[in-house]
Amino acid sequence: MISPDPSTLVLRLADIGDEAPAALLARYGLTLQHVADGEPIPGSYWGDEEAGIIGCTVHARADTPVHSLLHEACHLIVLPSERRAQVHTDATDSVEEEDATCYLQIVLADELPGVGRHRLMADMDAWGYTFRLGSTRAWFEQDAENARAFLAERKLL
Repeated sequence: MISPDPSTLVLRLADIGDEAPAALLARYGLTLQHVADGEPIPGSYWGDEEAGIIGCTVHARADTPVHSLLHEACHLIVLPSERRAQVHTDATDSVEEEDATCYLQIVLADELPGVGRHRLMADMDAWGYTFRLGSTRAWFEQDAENARAFLAERKLL
């Protein structure tokens, strides 16, 4: 028997609905813009079903993975508000901001009913995120001091 591709088993926006993610993003001054099924996602760096960002708006379809929605939203959250308005598709080229984004998306997963950090970390691994210690959870628990410090300094934790 052929095992299914683990990336097809990740939680999608359709699994949790738009309401909780939209409310979470609104707490940070962001808007969730739903994109119709089959339509290209504006501002998506990777294309396909991956979330996109333009200014203070996160674009996603029903098939967008929750980890992608949170990741792109967190890219905007870690930026100073004056930089957000300039963002289109690619939020950063900074390793420091990327690490903080990954850490914050895991923390914020606890704010979404039916998601939580452990599920999100498993989905990140299934999708192909790579970390020096071999898994998202190992990185989060043992190797993310710089990301935590970055977020704490900006009062995002």
